[in-house]
Amino acid sequence: MDSWWQLGEGSGYQGLELATYKITCPFCMESGNFKSAYHAEKKNPKSNKKLNFETLECGNCKGYVQVLWSATEGSYGYGSGLHDYRVQPWPLNYEKHPEHWPTDVGRYWPQAKRNVVDENWDAAAVMARSALQLALRGNKASGKSLKQEIEDLAAKGVLPPIMKEWSDQVRELGNDSAHPTPSQSATTPGDAGDIIRFLDFLLEYLYSLPHQIKQYRERSAKKDK
Repeated sequence: MDSWWQLGEGSGYQGLELATYKITCPFCMESGNFKSAYHAEKKNPKSNKKLNFETLECGNCKGYVQVLWSATEGSYGYGSGLHDYRVQPWPLNYEKHPEHWPTDVGRYWPQAKRNVVDENWDAAAVMARSALQLALRGNKASGKSLKQEIEDLAAKGVLPPIMKEWSDQVRELGNDSAHPTPSQSATTPGDAGDIIRFLDFLLEYLYSLPHQIKQYRERSAKKDK
C-alpha cells in the first residue's frame, strides 16, 4: 500500500461497516466489546473515497483505541463490499492467527511468537520449525526430511531460490533445538528472531499474498459485471 487512500481497495474484510468484532482491546484482551466515542471523516477531493477516523471505547476496561478504516471506493450505499482498517495501540500478545491461514499452521505460529516475547529462545525455534514443516507439507511437499521437503517445493517453483537458501538455515536452527545433544549451545535471541522473521515471510508468501490476490480478482470480477 503506497497511499492511505488505498486502504480497503482489493483486500480487507467483508462489509462496509467497521468490523469491531474482530478488534481486540490491547489492555484487557477482550474482543468485539466496543462503542464509538468519536468519529470523523476525510474525503478524497478527486473521488467518493473516504477515510474514517474512529475512537473506540472498550466496554470492559474503558480503554481506548484509535482506528483508521475505509471501505472500497464506489461501494458506499450498496449492500456488499470490502473494508480494511489499522488500529493503535494494538495487542502485544499473539492470541490468534489470520483467518485465511490453515488452522494447524496457525496453532504453532502464535506459540512461536509468544515464546520470543517471553524470551524462551529454544521453544521459539521449535515452534517456528513445526509451523514451517506444516506449511511445507500443506503445500504438498514430499520428502523424508524437512530439507528434502524444502528442496522439493523449490524445484516445483513454489518456493523461490532466495527463500530456499534462507529456509535451509532456519531448518538447521530449528532442528538443533528440537533434537538437542549434550553440551549443545542454546538458541540465541538473534537466531530465534531470524527464525520468526523467516516464518512470517514464508506465511505471507504462501497464504496472505494469494489471499489478497484472490480478493482483488473477486472485486474486479464484480466491477466487470
